[in-house]
Amino acid sequence: MIDLLEDTWAREVPHDQFALLRREDPVHWHELPVGEGFFAVTRHADIVAASRDPELWSVEKGSFFIRDQTPEALDSLALTLLGMDPPRHSRFRALVNAGFAPRMIRKLAEDIERRAAVLADRVEPGAETEFVEQVAARLPLQIICEMMGIPAEDEDRIFEWSNRMVGLQDPDFRNTEEDGQVAAAEIYAYCDRLAADRLAEPRDDITSALVHGEVDGDRLTAHEINMFFVTLCVAGNETTRNLLAGTMLTLTQLPELHADLVAHIDDDALWTSATEEFLRWNGSIHNFRRTATRDTEIRGVPVKAGQKAVLFYTSANRDEDVFADPFTFDPRRTPNDHLTFGGGGPHFCLGAGLARAQIKSLTRALLRRFAHVEAVGEHRRMRSDFINGIKYLPVRFS
Repeated sequence: MIDLLEDTWAREVPHDQFALLRREDPVHWHELPVGEGFFAVTRHADIVAASRDPELWSVEKGSFFIRDQTPEALDSLALTLLGMDPPRHSRFRALVNAGFAPRMIRKLAEDIERRAAVLADRVEPGAETEFVEQVAARLPLQIICEMMGIPAEDEDRIFEWSNRMVGLQDPDFRNTEEDGQVAAAEIYAYCDRLAADRLAEPRDDITSALVHGEVDGDRLTAHEINMFFVTLCVAGNETTRNLLAGTMLTLTQLPELHADLVAHIDDDALWTSATEEFLRWNGSIHNFRRTATRDTEIRGVPVKAGQKAVLFYTSANRDEDVFADPFTFDPRRTPNDHLTFGGGGPHFCLGAGLARAQIKSLTRALLRRFAHVEAVGEHRRMRSDFINGIKYLPVRFS
């Protein structure tokens, strides 16, 4: 039975189900316990085509989540970059594009490497380390908080709010719907205080850019600033944290890969291609939902206006038509047309360059210091049909 909802992801990544669907039913109708079901789109080419046609495949009409949202939630999600269609999306994205441009990432590279080295130095040889919270969470939090202008002493508050807001399907992060709403209210209030400070005294940070920026000649409203702030804070730390945890889990499972990377620690070309393979192997987002704006079809399957197509990037990253031997981790794989940052088009991940830099820097810093890493207990996966999260990963470096 095909089941691509949250309980499945809490147990394992359903690669066997995706392989079956790619082979036999690549545009599969999937029922939901409540509400109308969706088409699970599992082939690389179809996901790329839909991602690059936002006029046909809208995100505003139904959001990017599998399940339908209340009208109030939909209105709020439409104020986030993830929830906007062009041309509105393009105008809002322009406010923060400069902060994530390649030249800015190059400027940040030295700081990222320095912070990664400090984190690696803090790992105690031979001791059990809970990698997710003690290591993987730290670097993305530090970097996005610095970019947003958030003081270092508030990093843990951002971490906690992020977990409670995105962990809506996981009781380890959120026990009630109200708890998520409280977390949102708390981070909005924090944003309001920071925005008021930057309105009076602008600095060279993204919060100042939001407060003083204009779209079509108008300043952003307080709610628009809140939604922008939350999107950048959550996406800027949650996704990269999960990519880093997935990378370390892979190294514990493939000791020969760890040995290969240690032996070629100064080979920049290898580390660049290995980083792309870590991204293909461990995407941080399972899928994005899109809603058809008119009657259409995918691979000959009729889709009516208003129906949902859920684009499963995890499946695309193992598509046999695109990747030779897709179930083998090849650190020298090139080209590597993974869809971990999306299928292209207007919603290609804003922070792709930043995530790449952090994965390479932190993993390399750890492997410079430790010839071995092993799991010392079972890892636990996040219960979510949206975020590909590892919430607990006990390891030992030596």
